[in-house]
Parts: sequence; C-alpha cells; structure tokens
Amino acid sequence: MVRMKRLVATLVISCLVLAAPARAQSILRDAETESLFADMARPIVLAAGLDPRHAKVVLIQDDSINAFTAGGETVYVHSGLMAAADNANQVQGVIAHEFGHVADGHVALGDAGGKPAMGISILSMVLGIAAMAAGAGEAGAGILAAGQQAAMGNYLSYSRTIEATADASGAMYLNRAGISGKGMLDFFKKLQSEEYAYGLKNIDPYAQSHPLSGTRIATLSHDLQSAPSWNTPPDPALNARFQRVKAKLVGYVEETKITLNAYPEKDQSIPAHYARAYAWHKGGYPEKAAAETAALIKASPHDPYFLEIEGQILLESGKPKEALVPLREATQATNFQPLIATTFGHALIATEDKANYPEAEKVLRQAVARDDENPFAWYQLGTVYDLKGDVARAALATAERASMTGDPGLALRSAQTAMGGIPPNTPDWIRAQDILLVSQDQISNKKKRR
Repeated sequence: MVRMKRLVATLVISCLVLAAPARAQSILRDAETESLFADMARPIVLAAGLDPRHAKVVLIQDDSINAFTAGGETVYVHSGLMAAADNANQVQGVIAHEFGHVADGHVALGDAGGKPAMGISILSMVLGIAAMAAGAGEAGAGILAAGQQAAMGNYLSYSRTIEATADASGAMYLNRAGISGKGMLDFFKKLQSEEYAYGLKNIDPYAQSHPLSGTRIATLSHDLQSAPSWNTPPDPALNARFQRVKAKLVGYVEETKITLNAYPEKDQSIPAHYARAYAWHKGGYPEKAAAETAALIKASPHDPYFLEIEGQILLESGKPKEALVPLREATQATNFQPLIATTFGHALIATEDKANYPEAEKVLRQAVARDDENPFAWYQLGTVYDLKGDVARAALATAERASMTGDPGLALRSAQTAMGGIPPNTPDWIRAQDILLVSQDQISNKKKRR
C-alpha cells in the first residue's frame, strides 16, 4: 500500500527545510483531516508552550515517509507517513518531535550549522586552488576534497545534534501531555525495520543527517517508559478517526486497484467504505461510489463528513441540486466549516438557479472570512458576484485569490478595477487598496532582483 520508491532518501523523520519546498509540494486540504490533526496535536502544542490558535499540522501529498517544519509553527506531514503509521499514537510521536523543532527554534537557528561548514569549505577551496596554481595539482585536489568532507561532516554533526534534541523535546511533551510514548518508539522501530530491509543495517552513522533509528530508540526508551503516561491506553475514538482519515487518504491519492487491494470489497468496515467511495469516484464508477457512500450514511445518517462526501460525489457527478441537502446539513453541523461551506457554495452556484445565489454569497463570505488559505472559495465568491453583476466585488475576489496564489500582476489589475467601482473608504475599498499596495511592492522588488 505504501510506495517505498523514495524511502531510502527520506526514511529519517523530519528535516529542517526552507519554506519553498513546502510550497513546491501539493498540500492536501480536507475538513475531517484538519480536525483530526488539530485534536491530535493540541495537547502536544500546549505541552510545548505554543498557542493552538497558531500551531497547526498540514498534510502534504508525498509518498515518502517523512515530516518536517519549515519555520513558523506549522508542521508538515507527508501522506506516505500517514499510510505507513498503524495508529494515531504513532503519528502523535512524529508530531511531538516536529514541535520539538518548532519550540526549540531550530529553523531560525539553522545557520548555526551551515556557517561553520561554509567557512571550512571556502578555506579549503582557497588553499586548494593556491596549491594547484603553485604546480601541486594532486595536493591541491586533496586539500579540496578533504575540505569538502570536513565541511559536510561539520554540518551533519550539527544536524544530528538538533534532531536528537527534537527527539528529547518531543518525548518530554508527550510525557507532559499524558500521552503514551509507545507510538513514538513503535514508529522508530518501524523505520529501523525498513532500514534493514533496504540494506542500511551497516550504514555509517557519521554520514547521516539524523541519528540512526536504533540509536534514537535506545536514547528515548528510558524517559518514555518511566513516564506515568507510558501505560495510558490509546483513545479509541481518536484512533477510529485516524483509521477513517487514513482510509480516505489512500482512496484519494492511490490508484483504484491499490485501494481495492488494501480495502477489498469483503471488508465492510467504515474505513473500507470510505476508501472505496473515493477510489470508485476517482476511477469513474459513480454507481459504485454512491453505494459506498450510502453504506456510510446508513451507518451514521448525520455524520457531517459522510454527508460531505455524499454531496461532493453528487456535485462532481453533475447532480448539484441533489447535492444541496447533504451539503447544507454538513455545513450547518460543522458550524460552517470553511472547506465544507465552500463545497456547498459551489453546489449552490452549479444549480444555475438565481434563487440560490444569495445563499451562496452568504456561505462563501463566511468561508473566506474564516479561512485565509482557500483560493477556491474566493474563486467561487467571485463567480457569485459576477453572476449578480457586481463587477467591482468580483474583481476584488479575483484580487484576493491572485494575492493568495502569488500572482501580483493579476492582483494589482484586479484591485485597481475593484477600487474604481467600490465606494471610497468602505471596508472593501480599503481592502482593495491594501492588495494594490502590496502587489506594487512585490512587482517592484521582483524588478529590482532582476
């Protein structure tokens, strides 16, 4: 089920990376998954002394077993890690490690490891080139090679140190939060088994950016096993939610045949129905997808996430009017959760019934007000304004979306259009002006860099 083609390169948990790689990968947004991550992380975040309103866990579509932080208080978890984990407690162990990086400020201190290594590298280049210029070619090449090796060794040593520190901090947060550390050790044991399976048993520990899994297990075992929370039983409700999210993720990202192999039709559990509903829908089998969602609704008629997938499948199957009832109930049951509300707003627009446009506008305005990372909601809101003939606010919605997706040129032009049609000094006009000024600065800075 888990694709292992990139395992060797990314088996170690958590690298400190710049923000750009996080943007380069595909972020998967799902209301149920984000709710689960928030509940799994909250006690850990509090134990780390962080603010749950700002700290969050984000899912990345990447089949490698990895997680990382890129600055701020956000932890990124790969879909491959979710697929490899057996239970919620294992993922909590990884999350605790990552928030160890966050709370200890490792991203901000990243240069501490890079600068000494860079100094060694530059010095070796100067000495090596000087030796070559003096006619000692082999000696110069030797100096260069030795210098690069020393620089890399210096950086790797620093990286192993901060990873070990994050391990210790993560273990402390788990113990402080009353969460068993069994999941953390179990996941490291899982990684250790994969290391052996891929012939990494005799790997040089000093050539790695992380301590080897066996070392991490030995180092953490005493602190975790001696904690009062070690024998705390896992939360069955939390783990049931994890199994649901894991199943729907597999159904969404994997090929249909892979999903059906992991969740065969003889499996009548809730996670299996969930996985197959997404797999059949994605594979172009609407009747089979509908049968799986019907089984979910029968099991729990008012579960908002079951209603969400029922409505989503109906909408994407060209039945927006039929999608309104489940999506409206899902939206109301989750107190207008922005992602679900956006899908509901989309369905209202897709009916092409003018009577539904006011409700669509109301729903989508709430969605964009509560979620500042949802460009699709702005697109849908702009569509409503356009259908209603409100060109200026349609332009403002486009400006918001373009600003969010990194298109300052479009944001600037749309903001100018919006300001031309919205009464001056009103909230919408001021917002358009803000986008205009920010976009001008971005364009100017880009020109300067060129």
